[in-house]
Amino acid sequence: MTDVTQRSARRTAADTEPMVLAFDVVVTAVRDLTPTFRRITFGGACLTGFGVVGDTLDLRIKIVIPSEGRDAPDIAAMMSSGDASGWYQRWLGLDAADRGSMRTYTVRESRCSGPRPEIDVDFVMHLDAHGRGGPAAEWAAAARPGDKVCVIGPNASAAQCRTAGAYGGIEWSPGLAQHVLLAGDETAVPAISAILEALPEDIGGHAFLEVPDGQDIRPIRSRSSVQVTWLPRGDRPHGEHLEAAVRDAVRVPGWVSLSGRESANGGGEPEDVDIDRTILWETPQLLETAIVRSTVNPERPPGTQPFYAWIAGEAAVVRSLRRYLVRDVGVDRKQVAFMGYWRKGRAEQA
Repeated sequence: MTDVTQRSARRTAADTEPMVLAFDVVVTAVRDLTPTFRRITFGGACLTGFGVVGDTLDLRIKIVIPSEGRDAPDIAAMMSSGDASGWYQRWLGLDAADRGSMRTYTVRESRCSGPRPEIDVDFVMHLDAHGRGGPAAEWAAAARPGDKVCVIGPNASAAQCRTAGAYGGIEWSPGLAQHVLLAGDETAVPAISAILEALPEDIGGHAFLEVPDGQDIRPIRSRSSVQVTWLPRGDRPHGEHLEAAVRDAVRVPGWVSLSGRESANGGGEPEDVDIDRTILWETPQLLETAIVRSTVNPERPPGTQPFYAWIAGEAAVVRSLRRYLVRDVGVDRKQVAFMGYWRKGRAEQA
């Protein structure tokens, strides 16, 4: 068989495989990084099948956390029975006590090609004075080596492109941009950190990370010249420091040329998003769908311009920054990923 034929056979096989798999993993290590962040390492031989080609960047996974005193449901069996894409509805159909909770996290680091495949996930410990919080934070606070959960993530043999575009779990996509902006609160710190560590030397710009306290500041290694600024919140309102930093770094008018001319009048009012009812999630990849391609700068495809921004965190803050960057500054929406990771006062829906 020729090399070309072998590659074709591999692609054909990958096309028939599911993009995501269920990985039954075990906690192998627990480490408190700061008062806000606890790193939990998951291991298991099954993780040899986990991953994407290239860096994980802001790779999202689902973690199924079992109810207290129960085992995690058998997601792998749900995926293999009947329509593979219907596993989520089958999971929702379980009794609440049997299905546990499902939450979305970022892979901080993946080491799945070695003899002991593992992934690290940094949990934000949002707990009150009595140690109460969401199911993921409470589980992480009590996690010990040997505990078992199910991780739903990319099938390594099916996610073949460099940035896992087919998998859909990675949003970072700067294209040709050499000046970038990354901004987020503590929930975005793991993703921003992983992105910065993967950036090449020829990328510059700013990264703003708002965290609860100065003790949460940690060193980040990066070959790039991106300037990293930590913003301890203290007693200030959530997002206040972050918004001020972004507005100072990206100023009106015409901070960046988007189409060969400076934009002094802004980019128009973006569609409003009811963050109490809808997830705020606008990325260049979504804007390129057939539904909106003809209405959002059809002459300028994403990835072709010198500036790219990645904004994530509390939904109200992200919405405010979306309005500022798109309407006031005139940044092309196809050059920004806006992601509401969570909503203040509302629990994440499974």
